[in-house]
Amino acid sequence: MEIFNPHSNIDFLRLRKISFAISALLIVIALGAIFIKGLNYGLDFTGGVLVEIEYTNPVEISDVRTALADAGHADAQVVSAGGARDVSIRLQNRDSKTDANITAGSESKSKSDQLAADVLKALQAKRSDAKMKQDPDIVGATVGDELKSDGIIAVLFVIIGIMIYIGIRFEWRFAVAAIASEIHDTLITVGFYAITQHEFDITVLASVLAVVGYSINDKVVVFDRVRELFRSMRKGEPVDILNKAINSTLSRTIITALFTAVTMVALYFFGGPVVHGFALTMIIGIVVGTLSSIFFASPILLWLGVSKKDLMPVTRDNPELARRP
Repeated sequence: MEIFNPHSNIDFLRLRKISFAISALLIVIALGAIFIKGLNYGLDFTGGVLVEIEYTNPVEISDVRTALADAGHADAQVVSAGGARDVSIRLQNRDSKTDANITAGSESKSKSDQLAADVLKALQAKRSDAKMKQDPDIVGATVGDELKSDGIIAVLFVIIGIMIYIGIRFEWRFAVAAIASEIHDTLITVGFYAITQHEFDITVLASVLAVVGYSINDKVVVFDRVRELFRSMRKGEPVDILNKAINSTLSRTIITALFTAVTMVALYFFGGPVVHGFALTMIIGIVVGTLSSIFFASPILLWLGVSKKDLMPVTRDNPELARRP
C-alpha cells in the first residue's frame, strides 16, 4: 500500500541545516530540563505509603481514583486487592524527601498515619462504607539506586550492541548515524517528561526502551534502501541517493507510524490511567523517531561522507563482497 509516490523526488536534505538546528535546540532544551528541573519520579522510584481500604459493598476502581483525585491525590496508584470490595492504594508521602530508601522511623510513621487518615476521609466523603483494613505500611521503592545504575549500564550495552550490528550489516558511518539518532530520540522523549513534570515511573521507563527499538527499526529500513540504491544506481550523487531512499520508503514510514500512533492514542484515552504514561511516551517517541528518520539520520550520513565506494568493493574477487549480504 502506497500513500506517496515512491518515485517522487522531494528534496528532504535541502532542509538539513534547518533540521539540524531544530534538533540541536530541542536537545539543549531537553538536557537543560533534565539537569535543572529533573524528572518527577513516581512511586516505583521513590517509595511511599500503602493503604488498604475495605468497602461494605462492591466498588469500582475508577470511582476510588476519582475520589482521591478530587482530594488532591491524583498520582495515587489504585489496584484491586483480590475482590470487588477491597482496594490497595499507594501514595507518595509529599512531606518527606523523595528518597528511595524510606525508613520506618517515628516521624515517617506519623506522616504516614496522617496521609492514610486523609485518604480515608476523602473516600468516606464519597461513600460512607469505606474503612481501613489495617494500619498503613511504609513501602520502599521498586527501583532503587542500584537498579537505576544497572539500567544505565544495560542501556549502554544496548547502544554498543546496536553500533556493532549496524556496523557489521552496513558500514561504520551508518552505525554512527543510527546511534546519534537513538540518542536524539531518547533525549527529546525524556526531556518532555522533565519539562512537563509528568510522573516518570517504571511503565514510562519501559516505554522509553520500546521507543529505542521502534526508532532503530525505522532507521534500518531507510538504511537498507540507501544501500540498495548505492549498489543499483551507476550514477548519482550521495545527496540524490539519500533523497531517493527517503522518498521510496516514505509511505512505509508514515503508514507504520500512523497506525502505531492510532493504537497508542486509543490506549491513552480508553486504556485507563495505569497505561497513560506508556501510551504518551510511545506517541511522543513515534513522532520524534519518524521525523528523525527523515530529517536527522540521513543528513548525518551525508555529513559523514557516505559514498558508493563504501558499500561496493572495487573488484569482484574482493573478500568484502562475500561478507556483505
